[in-house]
Amino acid sequence: MTQIVKYLKDYAAPNHLVPKVDLLFDVQNEYTDVIITLHIEPQNNEKTLILQGDAKLLMIQLNGERLPETAYSLVGEILTLPNMPTVPFTLTIQTRVFPEINKSFNGLYASDGNLYTQCEPEGFRKITFHPDRPDVMGVFTTEIRADKQKFPVLLSNGNKIRSGSLPDGRHFAVWHDPFKKPSYLFALVAGQLVATSDVFVTKSNRQVAIEFYTRPEDADKVAFAVESLKNAMKWDEERFGLEYDLDVYMVVAVGDFNMGAMENKGLNIFNTKYVLANSQTATDSDFEGVESVIGHEYFHNWTGNRVTCRDWFQLSLKEGLTVFRDQEFSGNRASRAVRRIENVKLLRTHQFAEDASPMAHPVRPASYVEMNNFYTMTVYEKGAEVVRMYHTFLGEDGFQRGMKLYFERHDGQAVTCDDFRHAMADANGVDFSQFALWYSQAGTPTLNVSGSLQNGEYILDVKQILPNTPDMPASEKKPMMMPLAIAFFDENGKKISFRQPEHPAVSNTEQTETVLTVNQSEQSFKFLMNANTVTPSLLRGFSAPVYLEFDYTNKELALLLAHDDDAFSRWEAGQTLFRRAIAANEDALKNGEMLPEHTELMDALRNVLNNQDIDPALKAMLLQVPAEAELWGERDNLNPVLISMAREALLEQIAHGLHSELLATALNAREAENADKRGKEIVFYEYNPKDAGLRSLQYACFGLIHRFDEIATIEQVFEYYDEMARKNMTHEWGVLSAINHNHDPKRDELLARFAAKFDSQALVMDKYFMLIASSRRADTLAQVQAALNHPRFALDNPNKVRALIGTFARNVPHFHAADGSGYAFVAQHIKKIDEFNPQVAAGLARAFNLLQRIEPQRQALMRAELEQIVALPNLSKDVREIVEKILA
Repeated sequence: MTQIVKYLKDYAAPNHLVPKVDLLFDVQNEYTDVIITLHIEPQNNEKTLILQGDAKLLMIQLNGERLPETAYSLVGEILTLPNMPTVPFTLTIQTRVFPEINKSFNGLYASDGNLYTQCEPEGFRKITFHPDRPDVMGVFTTEIRADKQKFPVLLSNGNKIRSGSLPDGRHFAVWHDPFKKPSYLFALVAGQLVATSDVFVTKSNRQVAIEFYTRPEDADKVAFAVESLKNAMKWDEERFGLEYDLDVYMVVAVGDFNMGAMENKGLNIFNTKYVLANSQTATDSDFEGVESVIGHEYFHNWTGNRVTCRDWFQLSLKEGLTVFRDQEFSGNRASRAVRRIENVKLLRTHQFAEDASPMAHPVRPASYVEMNNFYTMTVYEKGAEVVRMYHTFLGEDGFQRGMKLYFERHDGQAVTCDDFRHAMADANGVDFSQFALWYSQAGTPTLNVSGSLQNGEYILDVKQILPNTPDMPASEKKPMMMPLAIAFFDENGKKISFRQPEHPAVSNTEQTETVLTVNQSEQSFKFLMNANTVTPSLLRGFSAPVYLEFDYTNKELALLLAHDDDAFSRWEAGQTLFRRAIAANEDALKNGEMLPEHTELMDALRNVLNNQDIDPALKAMLLQVPAEAELWGERDNLNPVLISMAREALLEQIAHGLHSELLATALNAREAENADKRGKEIVFYEYNPKDAGLRSLQYACFGLIHRFDEIATIEQVFEYYDEMARKNMTHEWGVLSAINHNHDPKRDELLARFAAKFDSQALVMDKYFMLIASSRRADTLAQVQAALNHPRFALDNPNKVRALIGTFARNVPHFHAADGSGYAFVAQHIKKIDEFNPQVAAGLARAFNLLQRIEPQRQALMRAELEQIVALPNLSKDVREIVEKILA
């Protein structure tokens, strides 16, 4: 099958604008009729109008006169109308859609008897006909008509301007959005929902109604989300000076949703996972996820809605910028240091792996076949790091000047990543032309750094290495511009003051840290200091999304882990020690030798555990060993199971070597959490960042403690499980996660009790499926296969698929089983799901990204499954694009 490739270089401005759109949705039992009136303004005297649509076409009228079928042609999704007027005109089109049978969850679809839309990126064309491109923006007025008993709630974008009754028990509502928007931001919801209401008063003293719509049985789980929204609205006013602009802000939660949430103007539609949370059903991590995503979608009101993308190649213009904004918001709400490390962990585990795969692409892709495939970690998370580098270069004041100019220039427009870059540059008088390479060059750069001290002069040599990627060899790439934040420590862990003689602005100024501009293939930086021994702290705060190579000794890493005042660099020192230990274990296992003892690592971790001055949340992070996907790096011929075994062996060594320290730390954290609750009648421990940090430390330790004596621990957990679970879901989840790999039948019984307890709670049942799919037990695949028949599992629900099959695809020992059974299982379900939801199937297909870098035996098994998938005659373009890139 020939794939149609779209290229950024082929972009052309639209030949027709649609500044005004009138919509009528007539909801019937088995279908919905949609009448759209497009108020069209031709450009350049263009007569041929081309619209996109994938709905049943019933009728077309030009200026109120019905057109014969000979006046237009419809081929696939392209409706061509030649001989249109060259002056403004109206085109009215009637289509019919069938929400009940739409399991792709794009366009207008039904879920639990209610109707929802998802239009980004190209779902609007599944409803009606429109240019359906982001640079065609218009003011939308939407009328919805439906049975009042079946659909009492009727919602769309903007403000409701009127509503009323109709004959035959029907009613209507009309919504008007006064702000121009592209079609991808259109939204509609109709159904039996209840509203949880509140009010936010803006800085200009306007009252904004807040309404969260859920199923009636979920209304008791939205209080935290409502509070998170109000916090986000206030934060955006204070940090960025941005005020909400409509009379109402609505959020609707739905269980059938392909993504996390959607920022439709004034009517956000959310996956229930990121709205519903109380202490009985949600972990601390779930609460933090709700707060982050609520903030993210709200922040889109300005960075995505008021200023949107010119074309889909510019997706990171809104997503990377808004991820940066939600990261900053989350950093203000809890420990900024821990949030930053969490962001880096996510990036390095998933986005760095994407950069090293056949799916590698720049932050602004040069081409695509299926746009859904480019909602990637690169566009979002690496895009956020690109925005963060602007902030690092310019500082807060300079960044805010750039943001202010960006909105002054482009409010109400559809623009590009270059427009954002120009605003940052022009507002600050900085040349960012070289920085533009971050948008066009794929892959993760490596900074190879070395340093030497002689006669009070420290020379730091930096070599920039760019990788080969599928779209471009390294030889064709140009050096990138990036900030390198540094400091220096002496042998006692004290910061060293220094001067930069070659930097005129600060040549006579004593500094203890600075940000270097790396912009050449090779550079040297000179520092004058009074020191005998120097340990550099490099890439502080993870100042650029790169690999760092520096030949630290283990002693130097232990010093940074103990004394560095930059939380990321402290954590990274520990991560480097972990990586080295795992690599040594891997060599020993490969050669059949005794495992090394890792004395320096154990001593460093003992110091961390015994240091009472370290924030509990940070201490929990310092105990976490790098994930397998991060350990793969850019290696070839890798055996993921051997790496996983080496990692597991290190965890066992830590558990046995530091048992008493781990136990004492866990008990102290539990005591601290319980201290302020004594004498109080508390049924469940609620979420707050302080207690969340203490709980994260408890269970970081408990997972290791369980390894020390699995039999005794499972007996204790079994005896006291209900008491532990009574506190809140974080405790319950922490205990179950720790014993999840235990082969004792009691583990199965505890999971069964968990499932029975939460049988009616869809999101908690997702946790049950995740536990089954993430276990390292030998029978995991059999348990996953059995779970497919569980009454609460549904293959057409994206959350359930991600929880069970998606989690299994990340379970390294089982997905990469030597007999290929893991590959076969996931491939089988990609084929099934692709028949009704290509977007979810394509997401699963990414699990095979390692094909070209995995060892030959597994590579052959993986390739055989992918070749069967790509041979399917009706394979979606979503999955085909992914699989063909992996095989290429």
